[in-house]
Amino acid sequence: MRPTDLSLLRTPGVPTVSPDGTTAVVAVSRLDLDADEYRSQLWTVPTDGSAPARPLTHGHRDQAPVFSPDGRWLAFLSAEPKGRPQLHVLPTAGGAARRLTDHHLGAGVPVWSPDSRRLAYTARVPEAGRYGTDEDVPPAAEAPRLITTLKYRQDDLGFTNDRRSHVFVVGLPADADDDGVALAEPFQVTGGDVDDADVAWSPDGTELAFVSARHEGADLDRVSDVYVVRPDGTGLRRVTESRSACAHPAYDPQDPAGSTIYLTAQPDLGPLGRDFVGRNTTLCRVAAAGGPVEPLLDPEEHDRGDETPATVVADGAAFVGVQRRGAVELLRVPLSGGAPEPLVDGPYTVRGIGVGGGVVVATVAHDRSAGELIAITPGRRRLITGFGAQLQATGRLHRMRERTATAPDGYPVHGWVTTPPGPGPHPVLLTVHGGPFAQYGWTLFDETQAYVEAGYAVVQCNPRGSSGYGQAHGRVIKEHMGELDADDVVAFLDDALQDPALDSSRVGIMGGSYGGFMTTLLLGRTDRFAAGISERAFNDPVSFVGSSDIGFFFPDEYVGTDPERIAAQSPMATAHRITTPTMVIHSEEDWRCPLEQGTRLYVELKRRGVPTELLLFPGEGHELSRTGRPQHRRARLEHVLRWWGRWLPTPQNSSAMGALPAGSTAATAPPPVERRTAEPLTVQATRVG
Repeated sequence: MRPTDLSLLRTPGVPTVSPDGTTAVVAVSRLDLDADEYRSQLWTVPTDGSAPARPLTHGHRDQAPVFSPDGRWLAFLSAEPKGRPQLHVLPTAGGAARRLTDHHLGAGVPVWSPDSRRLAYTARVPEAGRYGTDEDVPPAAEAPRLITTLKYRQDDLGFTNDRRSHVFVVGLPADADDDGVALAEPFQVTGGDVDDADVAWSPDGTELAFVSARHEGADLDRVSDVYVVRPDGTGLRRVTESRSACAHPAYDPQDPAGSTIYLTAQPDLGPLGRDFVGRNTTLCRVAAAGGPVEPLLDPEEHDRGDETPATVVADGAAFVGVQRRGAVELLRVPLSGGAPEPLVDGPYTVRGIGVGGGVVVATVAHDRSAGELIAITPGRRRLITGFGAQLQATGRLHRMRERTATAPDGYPVHGWVTTPPGPGPHPVLLTVHGGPFAQYGWTLFDETQAYVEAGYAVVQCNPRGSSGYGQAHGRVIKEHMGELDADDVVAFLDDALQDPALDSSRVGIMGGSYGGFMTTLLLGRTDRFAAGISERAFNDPVSFVGSSDIGFFFPDEYVGTDPERIAAQSPMATAHRITTPTMVIHSEEDWRCPLEQGTRLYVELKRRGVPTELLLFPGEGHELSRTGRPQHRRARLEHVLRWWGRWLPTPQNSSAMGALPAGSTAATAPPPVERRTAEPLTVQATRVG
């Protein structure tokens, strides 16, 4: 895969299945490099595989489709160029789509009422005079913001205290089938100085369940609860009674009384409601009348990993994707009890789930595919799409190989090595994922594929602190980040370098967010690496507290509050020892790991003459490499390859040395610096269990 191949990526979202189970519809997104924007349309495909998938809509950015319970309508979100997503409905019998909403900041994912006559969703409500609600008031002329809370902004969104998210309901009039009929105005169901999310209808349509943090002390903890309210805004009450982080409430459609609400939750966040490190999010239930959150799957072992914006309940079971050793497996969990049934397991990542008419349709990715739809019926799984065919036809995608190493304390470290064709030895890039409670795994990762195509062997693992290996694996680094996890990363690298196809004398390291933390930390402990790239890094826990949107709780839980312990885990505390050539990449509007986390590292290196560059992306936040502007994503890959072409040249990447994307400025190498002798990595070790 090359940077320009980003335009060949086709990524299907979460499917919806018609009530009779015959048809699936999914939004497929792509990067338009020429227009520098994302495009997405809805595609339809018969679940029996009798015909290929075909485009259903041709809007600019259509997404989040969902069939009505009676099968007559398809609701979805559609955004015009430079516009916000608005709710539309399309008659399944034929006809044009109709727009139902005109929210200034856009509408959220639609949810059908049981009678197929109403739709619930959430939307942000801006304060008057802000965000362009008054054409005569540009952003720089808005009134000052008075901040009185800790939770007031969010990366890739901005300020939230002046545009709260609330629940809305919009109805389809009885004569909605007639052309020219004006549809009803949306009704705002909830309000207040709080954010509401994840709305669901009760089976009889008399109540709406949603998630919010309306309790006393909500500004200081991570707790969120399930609430219910009538569609007219009356009868608001809290359902859950615990210190949980709740999400995605859903009712069993086969239970007319709606006696139980199913949800995904972190069931226990400790006495202060902030103990989130390594906590699995798992399938739970709660009595609709109110009560404690009860896990249906073991929260020590099962962590939800699919992207479905709901808890899927149908046919007497819940369907959930569970992270496991780099995969996301699809489980069918009987509501009446009994062992979960795996519907998709093995080296795959289940990204989205839809159920209808006894047919389960899942969006499934693997190491050479961003996702395809498979239809699952008793005893059979059928592949029904081929969205990745164009990219696969290039022949520029490479397979991952599993590997397990042993840490110094005997702990197994699981990961992968992906190598270019040919015997090698190939120069090596050690990449570290973000999170840290996340996982590398079985899905097409554009960055890995681009590096391998350029001639590098890519080594990646899931050290302790990662998700997918049980809570104990994730929680052991609580207040000890950069210790056992650093041991694991280095041990896996050393084990991989035993392969003669890898050149142990030419190794680079790179990572973003937590991966940037680990990169900076290891570069300060050893000079074994030829070069490094520290991207959007968590470099200084102290300044992070006052500058990051999550700073008021994240460092306390991961590195503790003792000043000596913080210094021992701070990459900036040892950055003065870095002599390795290091590129720093950051986004100018990153509020998760703010810009100062990167610029301080760059200045520290630059002042001492260490070969370094600072690559900044205007208008981007923390998610640049995943959802940033297409041209920025392409430029980022090109700059990364240029950097590695300079310090770890390969025949495939030699042309990148000195070659820069359009609009860039050539960097001049500083004079060489004296390199330290490699020192052993010594970290405090504690065994799990």
